[in-house]
Formats: sequence, C-alpha cells, structure tokens
Amino acid sequence: MNMKKHHIVITSLLILGSVSCKKVLDVAPLSQYNTAQIFRDSTVARQAVDWIYDQNCPAWGGGNPGNSSSVFGGVTATDEGSGTTNFFGNVAPNIEQVTDIGTALSGTNNYGKIRTMNDFLQNMEAGPLPRSAKDRLEGQVYFFRAYQYFELFRKYGGVPLVTKTLEALGPDAKIADQLPRNKSSEVIAQIVSDLDKAIAMLPVNYRASLPLNSDWGRITSGCAAALKGKALLYWASPQFNPTGIAKRWQDAYDANTQAVNLLTTGGFGLNTSYDNMWFTEVNNPEAVFVTGYNNVSTGIANKNNGYDNATRPKVNGTGGGSNQPSWEIVKAYPMLDGKKPGDATGKYAYADQTFYKNRDPRFDKTIAYNGCTWPLNGNTTYKLYTYLIGTTSVEVSGSTSTGFYCRKAIDPNTAAASVPFEGTDWMEIRYAEVLLNLAESATGINKLGFADESYKGLIAIRARAGIEAGTGAGAGYYGLQVGMNQQQMFTAILYERQIEFAFEGKRFWDIRRWQLANAATPNIYGVLSPYAGITSRTKLTITLKAGAPTEFTAKTAGRDSYAIDTQYASYYNLAFSNLDTTQPFTWVTAYNWFAIPTATINNDPNIFQTSIGWGGSFDPLQ
Repeated sequence: MNMKKHHIVITSLLILGSVSCKKVLDVAPLSQYNTAQIFRDSTVARQAVDWIYDQNCPAWGGGNPGNSSSVFGGVTATDEGSGTTNFFGNVAPNIEQVTDIGTALSGTNNYGKIRTMNDFLQNMEAGPLPRSAKDRLEGQVYFFRAYQYFELFRKYGGVPLVTKTLEALGPDAKIADQLPRNKSSEVIAQIVSDLDKAIAMLPVNYRASLPLNSDWGRITSGCAAALKGKALLYWASPQFNPTGIAKRWQDAYDANTQAVNLLTTGGFGLNTSYDNMWFTEVNNPEAVFVTGYNNVSTGIANKNNGYDNATRPKVNGTGGGSNQPSWEIVKAYPMLDGKKPGDATGKYAYADQTFYKNRDPRFDKTIAYNGCTWPLNGNTTYKLYTYLIGTTSVEVSGSTSTGFYCRKAIDPNTAAASVPFEGTDWMEIRYAEVLLNLAESATGINKLGFADESYKGLIAIRARAGIEAGTGAGAGYYGLQVGMNQQQMFTAILYERQIEFAFEGKRFWDIRRWQLANAATPNIYGVLSPYAGITSRTKLTITLKAGAPTEFTAKTAGRDSYAIDTQYASYYNLAFSNLDTTQPFTWVTAYNWFAIPTATINNDPNIFQTSIGWGGSFDPLQ
C-alpha cells in the first residue's frame, strides 16, 4: 500500500507538512515563536490551527481523543456487539464515571482545548493579518470550539460557557474563574453562533488550493452547517425536548437543509460504494468531517488508526478480533428487498439457519460469519471459519465470542506486515448522516410525502446500498412502507441509522437522545424501545455435525469447495445463548444525563449537580 499523506497533523515538538508524507518539513516548533510572531505570519498562524486540528479531531469510533465518547460509541455499551457490559450493566449509578467536563486543571481536557481556541481567536483578531486570512483561520477554530461544546452538551446538557481566555494566576483569578453551568438553551445558542460564523468564513471546498488537495480534510462551510444541523437535531430530540416543541424541529430542518445545499455546492454527496468509501481518501464525497491517518510505521510522523488491527480476526499473526457483532445486530439487517426479516409482505423468506441469505448488501460488507468469503491480508479468496469441532474452535488463535466479526472499514488489500500501521481515515460525519439528519428533522415538522426529505434521504441511502427498488405500489420505495405517518417514519429513520452506521459509534447516542432505553414505555412520538424483552445480548455457536466430510474435521482447503448452503444445511448445528452472563443487559435511566463528578464540584462550587437522575438542582432541560 502506498504511503498516505499527512492530513493536517502537528505535534508540540514538530510541525508536519500537510502536503505529503514523503518528508517532514524542517521548521521550528511553535514553542519557539512568541505570540506576536504567530499572529502576524499567516504560515505560522496556520500551523497553530493545525495543532488545534490534531488536538480536537475525533478518533476512530467518534468522540474527542482521551474522552469517554469512544466508550459510549463502542459495541460494549449497546446491543451491537460483545464485551463486558458498560452502562447497560451498571445497576448502581456512579457519579464519578463520566469525567469529560474535567476534574482538574489540564491543557488537554475539553476546557484546556477550549482555552487554546479562545486564545487563538482573541490574538488572531487583534493581529495585523488581512481580513480574508483571519476569516479562513478563525472559521476553522470557531468550528472546533462549537464541536467541543457539542460534545459536552450532549453528555451533560448545560455547562459553563467560556468564550474568552480567563486569567490563570492568583487567588482573585481562581475565584473569578469559578463559573456556574449555563442553561442548555444557552449552550446550544453558543454552538449555533460559533457555527454560523464558521459557515460565513469558510469555503464550500478547497479544490482551488495549490498544490492540489493540500487542504483536503480541512473544515468547510458545509461541514460547519452539518454539525449545526446535528446539534439542533439533538436539541429537538425527546431527550432535550420531551414536550415536542415544534420550533426546535423547524430549526433543525432549516439547518440541515442549509447543510445539504452547501455540501452539494461543494461537490459532496454519497460515495458510490458503501464499503470502498472508507478507502477513498482525497476528495471522497462522503467525508464531511474527517480525521486523517497515515501508515507510517515509526517516528514523529506516525499516525495509525489502530481500529483495523484491533478489529480484524487473528489471521497470519495480525488482528485483535474486537468489535464483534451480536446476534441482535446480525438479525436486524433487512432482506434484499428492504423488508425486515420475517416480514410477511416481503419477497424473501428468512430462517435463522440461513441467516446470511438474501440480505441487504450492507450485511456482507459489515458482518463476517462462518463460511463467508472475506479477502484479508491480500488473499482475495480467503474464507473465514469459526465453527467448533466438539468444544474446540477451528480458528488458529482464539475465537470470536459472538460467532461473528466486523468487516466494516477493514482494508482487504493491506499485507499482513502492514496491518498494524493501517492509515484508513475516520469519517465522523458522513454525507449519509446529513441526509438522515434532514430526513429526521423533516419528519419532525411532518413533511412526510414521497417527494419530501423524509423519504428522499432514506431512499437515496437504500439505493446506494443496493436494496431492490420494489415493484407495484412500492416501486421506488426500496422496501420502505408507503404512506408512513410520523411515528412510523421516525421508527424507519432510526432503524436505517442502526444499519447504515453500524459500528460507527452512533447507536448509543441515538438510543439516548430518543429516550428508548426504557423497553416498557414509548416516547412522546410513540416510538418503541428496541430493548423490549432483551435481558442479554445473544451469541451464535456453530458446531460441526458428526460425520461431516474430513475436509472440515482436518481443516483443509478442500472445505472451501463446498457451497455455503450445503455447509449450513448438512454439516452445522446452530445454537444461540446469552452473551451477558455476569450482568443483566439493563440501561440505568440515571445515565440519560451524566452526573458532574465530585472533583469538578469541589474545584468549582458554583457548578451544581444535575437534577434528573442525580438529585441535584440543575435542570438540563432548561
């Protein structure tokens, strides 16, 4: 695999070139410049912005580097996959568990990063650079400040708003810096304000940059609009909007409409390939908000994603086999006609014994199962086997605990020796998400017709996936129900998000913002929890039947010649059992809002504890 370019990476020790990974620019570290030098030189000021990118771009799976978002986005916190249960399994809520608001002074926690951005904005505005240069740089920083506040907002609701550099020394400064929590409504207003500035200041794309693509991966006006639409969608969702205030849905609709329009103008759109879009880097139309990685193996230039090696199975000395899908997500995928498994109106019959047959094409591009062909380590004909002979797995090193592996964004062309240094980029916001955000907000204002955004986004995504278009009255609906009402459309959109964004760190937040953890109680829009009747996630164990051909017992290449239908019909026994044997699969409702840790309150006595679920006096709904 060819070496990949450095996407806007700066370290505190050395500034790296954003043009190519073939060399590292021999330039001075930022620490060698004083403030006046940085903000009167556009090149050095840009390098300061690059440092902000490096500190704030989300890691694989979503969320801020070093914060808890990756835990919430991971499979252990939802019905997606395996592992020790996290918040679902905690029967005793823990006030100290989510520390993202910060528990001590730090230059690298959320508020430390916000301070760096505030300092940049103040000094840049006071500096002598021309307005055009200021706007281009400030717009990117306004975006990242909004992104940091959005991360805090969706965890805690209201948090202290700091939009200028606070004094850091002396007892008077300490008292002055003890700020109270702003209302949630004030935080979302600040997020929108920052993003509106970014939208006004930034271009729709950087394709005119010289050298060509030197600015690929930087924040565009469409990216800022997409985050604005996403933030306002949270504000409209039942978590923040339990009474269904209509204006919030309208604001979200307007913002997401703006995002789609700006992104379209900038050349963004759905990538033609659902699976290969992860391996399309420069000018990938799907990548709205992207974090760049490279495959440099060592040294200061090294920035590998880690996800690929951790996720692929243990084959030829590589792979960690994590992010294993549960039976729940495996069975959730639609059939090829877009209908849910077992839907009597569907074209394709479903049976657990042949779960792999006639599924939504995204199934085979996301779920790896016993007997499937999965090119790995450059082997285009590799077949994965996970069956047991007696109680022993046929896998060389260990075995999946669920019966499945995740194959999303696993590069099939990477040679075994290069797998630990994979450089596949992470897309925090894909164009598909913007379409579904618009569809959801359109549903919130009851735009439910076939020509309206509620249907259009779903149809576009299903068409790209390869689902059949339908026939008769359902022609062009790609398996969607014709004439859905609001409750049905909301349910369909959340279902589509579950499938389209599987293993992308979205599931936890969708369940939480829609208040769907309580299996017994529909939310305000009548949307039901997906967890009704689930007390444990499920795994699949496949055991070889007695008398199976010797190719299977000897684990030779000859087994590859047997058709997969023959294998499952004649040679395998399938058994389903609980994954969660030590803790029940239970959502603790207190975690619908995260608590403020004790150390945070001790450091700032003007911060009051959250009321909902935690017994404090701060109402996150205001």
